[in-house]
Amino acid sequence: MKLMLGLLAATALAACSKPATDAPAHAAAAAVPPPAGKAWTDVVAATPEGGYRMGNPNAAVQLVEYGSFTCPHCKRFEAEGLPAIKRDYVASGRVSYEFRPFLIHSPDPMATLLVECRGPATFFPLSEQVYAEQDTWLNKLVAVPARVQEGWQRLAPADQMQAMAQAAGLKAFMAARGLPPAQADKCLADPLGPGKLVAVRDHATNDLNVTGTPAFFINGQQVQEVTTWEALQPQLKNAVG
Repeated sequence: MKLMLGLLAATALAACSKPATDAPAHAAAAAVPPPAGKAWTDVVAATPEGGYRMGNPNAAVQLVEYGSFTCPHCKRFEAEGLPAIKRDYVASGRVSYEFRPFLIHSPDPMATLLVECRGPATFFPLSEQVYAEQDTWLNKLVAVPARVQEGWQRLAPADQMQAMAQAAGLKAFMAARGLPPAQADKCLADPLGPGKLVAVRDHATNDLNVTGTPAFFINGQQVQEVTTWEALQPQLKNAVG
């Protein structure tokens, strides 16, 4: 895993661009009551595809986002779109929302493994907060002197991620939100972790034609040239009926 923070400095605040297809219309999806004592927005599970799904697993409309924690467009979508998706679509049981990580820049594996570390129950609250503080922790990494970055490149992948997490302040950030440092270290040292993330990205790139983030799929069909909630919302509304 080569570090590319110089590239990050030039591109993290630019477009995470990718290659408009309308979502297919269907008969109106009926609301579905959640399990007793729960709201659908609290029902979260890891998926075989390497993502985390919120909501009714049998929802008539399934929305999938491929996103990167270093992507500013993904941050914007998280802030503008996810609250409405949860309130207006997932809560009714008509729509499920799944986030799948898509690696773009060198800090992505580190950030993703930390967000995933405590499992499905905390994935979305932590991802929301990591996105909200994206500028802060990315700027800390960009400010790391080149000689230090060069030293990181001589480290093993797990040690590289440890160094980046420390420099970005994300280990302390996660500790303040209930992730013990020892558990964070274990997640970053997992030899299978980065490979799983690379497999998710490679499947998206090679099999689904995902070329950037955020990328959206509604019921398996990619909604192309859409990166904002403003553009996605009519497509999702059309699919729900």
